[in-house]
Amino acid sequence: MSFKEQLNSVVNLFRGRSDVNLAAADYKPGTGLPVHQGQFLQHDLKSVFQTRKDIKDWRRAEALYYSQDPKTWMLQLLLNDIYKDATLTSQKENRTQQVFAREVRIKKKNGDIDKEQTDALKKMPLYRFLTHKVLDAIYYEYSVVELSMEQTIDGEQFLVGNDVPRTNIVPITGTFYKDYMDTVNGIQYRDMQEYGVWILEFWTKEMPLFNKAVPHVLFKRFAESCWSELCEIFGIPPRVLKTNTQDKKMMDRAQRMLKDMGAASWFIIDEDEEFEFAQGATTNGDVYHNLINLCNNEMSLLIAGAIIGQDTKNGNRSKEEVSKDLAALRVESDIAMVEEAWNNKIIPCLKRHGMLTGDITFEFVPVVNIKELYERVIGLLQYCEIDPKWISDALGIPILKLRDKLQPADQKQADKSKLKAFFD
Repeated sequence: MSFKEQLNSVVNLFRGRSDVNLAAADYKPGTGLPVHQGQFLQHDLKSVFQTRKDIKDWRRAEALYYSQDPKTWMLQLLLNDIYKDATLTSQKENRTQQVFAREVRIKKKNGDIDKEQTDALKKMPLYRFLTHKVLDAIYYEYSVVELSMEQTIDGEQFLVGNDVPRTNIVPITGTFYKDYMDTVNGIQYRDMQEYGVWILEFWTKEMPLFNKAVPHVLFKRFAESCWSELCEIFGIPPRVLKTNTQDKKMMDRAQRMLKDMGAASWFIIDEDEEFEFAQGATTNGDVYHNLINLCNNEMSLLIAGAIIGQDTKNGNRSKEEVSKDLAALRVESDIAMVEEAWNNKIIPCLKRHGMLTGDITFEFVPVVNIKELYERVIGLLQYCEIDPKWISDALGIPILKLRDKLQPADQKQADKSKLKAFFD
C-alpha cells in the first residue's frame, strides 16, 4: 500500500467510514467486519444548568419538540430531570425489573431450544444493556446506541454498547447533532453505512410516557417546597425585637442578641412601629400532603396502570390483586416489544458480528401458574395416563413412576377420616 493510500485510509477512518482497508489485526475473525474502537456519532459534552423548572419551561420544550423544525434537547433534559423523583423512579423500575425477572431462551427454526446460545446470550454484557434501551424508548420515545469492541485482560474481544445522548438526536428527521445547540450542522445517521450494524435505534413513534408525568412532578416539587417553608415557620417562628432604631449602640446590641439566640429568622423594628402576622388559612400541611398524594397516584396510574401498595388508608387485598393484574398486562406488553426488537434488529446485528449464528428467534419463557397446573394434573390422573417426564419437567418434581392403580377420591377422603379419628 502506497503512502497516499495509507493516508486516505486514515482520513476515512476518522470520518467514520467502515469500508476502509484496515490491517488484518483490525478484523474480528469470522465476521469480515472491522473492529470499531472509536465513536461514529461523536458529541460535545455540555454543562446542564440545575435551575428550578416550571410549567412554562415544559410548554416551551413541547413547542420546540413538536415544531416545524423539531429539536429534542430541551424536552429530553426536562425528562432526565423529572426522573429524579422517587415515586416515578420506583414505578418505572418496578415495571422494568419484572421484565428482567423472566427467563429468556433462543429457539431454533424447528422449535428446539438452543441451550448453548441461550447461555452465551445471558452472559453477554449487551443483553441487559440493549434490553434496557428498548424499554427506555417507552418513556423517552427513542433510544440510539452505538456498539464498540473491547478486550478482556486475556485479549478476548467482546461487544459493548454506548449511549448516544437523546438530546443530540432528532428521530423525526433522522438527524444527529454533534452539538445540540447547533441547528445547522447535522448528520443523517440512518443513511450511514454503520446504521443497523454499529448503530442501533429503538423508536416507538409515540409521545414519551414521561412527558405526561412532567406536570405531576413539577407540582409535587412545588408542594414539597411550600410544605418545607410551612414547617420552618411553625417549627422555628420568627423573632421580633422593638428598640430605638435611631440609636446605633442599641441597634448593634439588638443585632448581636438576635444573632446569638439561634438560627431562626429575626427582624428589628422601632418602638413606635407595629408589626403583625397576616392570618392565613389555619393548616398543618394537609393541603400540601393531599397535593403530593394526588401527584404520586397520578404517576402510579401512568406507569403501572394502577395504584399499588400506596393507599394504605383505603387499601385492601382484593384491590391490590386487581391492581397487580393490571400492572402485569403492561409488563406483558413490554415483553412483546422487547421480543420484537431483539428478533428484528438486535439478533441480525449480532449475527453480523459473529456473536450469534443460525436461524434463531429470541423469546421469553411463558409464565406457568404452578398451583393451577398441579390441580389440573391431580384431577386428570384419576382418568388419564400422563407422561411422568412431562409432569417432572412441568412441576419440577422428580417422579420415578406412576402408580398402577390410583385411589378414587371417595376412598382418599375415607382414609383421611380414619387417620384423623385415630389421632383424636
